[in-house]
Amino acid sequence: MTVLQPLTSTAIAAADTGAGADSLVQSVDWLAIAPVVITAAVGLLVLVLDLFVPERRKPLLGWISVAGLAAATATLLPLRAGDRSTFCLTGPGTADPAACSYAADHFALVVQFLVLGGALVTALLSVTAVREARMPAGEYWFLLLSSAAGAALLPASRDLATLIVALEVASLPAFALVGMRRGDRLSSEAALKFFLSSVTATAVSLMGVSFVYAATGSLHLTQVADRLGNVPGQLDNLAMAGVALTLVGFAFKTAAVPFHFWVPDTYVGAPLPVAGYLSVIGKAVGFTGLILVTVIAFPAYSDVWGPALAVLAALTMTLGNAAALRQSADRPGGAVRLLAWSSVGQAGYLLVPIAAAAYAGRDQIGSTVAYALMYAAVNLGAFAVAALVARTKPLHRLADYRGLYAESPLASLAMAFFLLCLAGLPPGIIGLFAKVTVFRSAVDAGLGWLAVVMAVNVVVALYYYLRWTALLFRTPEGDAAQEGAQEGAQPRTRAPWPVTAAIVLTAATALVLSGAPQLVLRFATGSLFPL
Repeated sequence: MTVLQPLTSTAIAAADTGAGADSLVQSVDWLAIAPVVITAAVGLLVLVLDLFVPERRKPLLGWISVAGLAAATATLLPLRAGDRSTFCLTGPGTADPAACSYAADHFALVVQFLVLGGALVTALLSVTAVREARMPAGEYWFLLLSSAAGAALLPASRDLATLIVALEVASLPAFALVGMRRGDRLSSEAALKFFLSSVTATAVSLMGVSFVYAATGSLHLTQVADRLGNVPGQLDNLAMAGVALTLVGFAFKTAAVPFHFWVPDTYVGAPLPVAGYLSVIGKAVGFTGLILVTVIAFPAYSDVWGPALAVLAALTMTLGNAAALRQSADRPGGAVRLLAWSSVGQAGYLLVPIAAAAYAGRDQIGSTVAYALMYAAVNLGAFAVAALVARTKPLHRLADYRGLYAESPLASLAMAFFLLCLAGLPPGIIGLFAKVTVFRSAVDAGLGWLAVVMAVNVVVALYYYLRWTALLFRTPEGDAAQEGAQEGAQPRTRAPWPVTAAIVLTAATALVLSGAPQLVLRFATGSLFPL
């Protein structure tokens, strides 16, 4: 009571005089939070409607979810100025225009576009998968929308509490999505591994956040940054430990080595649309959180996290690409495992500009955002083609793609284009430009050794991307009857139009970005954060 009394007395006096009373009431900018609110509201709507919709009408829930994600993405357009914030500190003596819990700035809007757009493509792939795998529709769509809402909230979070809550809202539904296929041993095992690793990451992050709060007395990122620069000597070790533990927690989420062990088994055991979702949106969540805590909250300790992230980047890209090289063409699940290990390698590239920001300033972060946008479009496209191929060849082997051009020329051309974008080869110009941008960020920051490691890894990755691309155009082995005799194979059917729409949407996005890379790469030349 003795702590609260002065503030209470001041507030009463302000109210009596008619001055400052309004400052105690927070105004909510509903337009700024509309993308998150719409996504969450549609998720609740789907969960309730599932109780009343008959079984034969369950696909309607999927289309409601698709429409909700499209509407949430559309609400980003009125926010394109990037000048809104809400849930700010108020009250006499506490007001701080820079200390807001939610900011709809350019960085947040770009990542929200990536998250909601990726969730929309995932929803298109899931419309058919949910029905054919007989997964519970209401629960599936509710979990997907809930995870997307948390992922959309995270880039706009500007305090550590909101950041952790958003991270968990994005992650917790994903555990259930991975294990959604009932009776599937691989799916249950994948969900358990994902759950255990994520819980560990959250526990470590919370420990780090508690240490940072103890050292600074604030959770708002801007205030934490100011106070970490003037931490008393007796609290310096506590603050440093908090920074290190927080970064370790987010490294789990980004699948950085040595915290990557859950990735291949989780991707193989999850439904294919969910694996694609985790490979893009899951990584976006981890990297966004990592950017916010390092660049905004912990710049005073850049000498700690800068070298650490540089080493993590080198280890991650090297081990990811080395493991991808070892994938056998005849191994069941080999195609998904290759995409999983490829995503680990790509995570290493995404870490490079964040490490460079410790040496050359926050402008380097634009390179990570540009690369993430490219990666999201082409990797979701690759998973969309994999979902199409899996309809007739459910073993997910690399050998299943041999001669795909003879069966489905457009799908094989799309897959080849996606793989060339990931490799950074023409005509995948956006992949090439994105890699050059990341490479330049390392050079500009004076991290020449990291640039050399990246260059070597890019060359190594060319082998397995080109090997897969070559398979698409090789002569098929055996005749159609022999192909149909493959264990678990299904009769060839026409591609569902939602899957086709997902492939077309991602391919069109990659083509537009390859034709006009400045649409994304302009973010690499300037700061996405207000100075």
